Amino acid sequence: MNEFIPCAGSIVLLFLILGFILLMRYLNYRETMQLAEKGLVKPIRSNDNGKSALISGIIITAIGLALIVGLLPVGALINTNAPFGFGPWMLLGLLPTFFGLALILIHVLTREEKEDKKVEQAQPDTSAKSE
Repeated sequence: MNEFIPCAGSIVLLFLILGFILLMRYLNYRETMQLAEKGLVKPIRSNDNGKSALISGIIITAIGLALIVGLLPVGALINTNAPFGFGPWMLLGLLPTFFGLALILIHVLTREEKEDKKVEQAQPDTSAKSE
């Protein structure tokens, strides 16, 4: 009976999170439909300047590295023969680390190069000087 409470709590938490996501999607859909009925278009928000992949990548990589550091003592507790105490539990840290690194790589490879040097074209002087 004691094992039932954490299990049920986990399932309820999962359903609450999924229900909240479903509610947010439905409200977004209703908003879009209300705007469409009035002949309006929902504006596209783009305030990240293409840096969302970089920010997400850094955050996910940091979480993965923290999990790796936190899970390293598990190998010492189990006394595995694997080098550095690595084992299957390290996947909990390695997967987000490499996923975050992939997002950072996507940002680096797909960013638009900004020209630091602006080439100023010489424009002829069109103003007539009268003396």
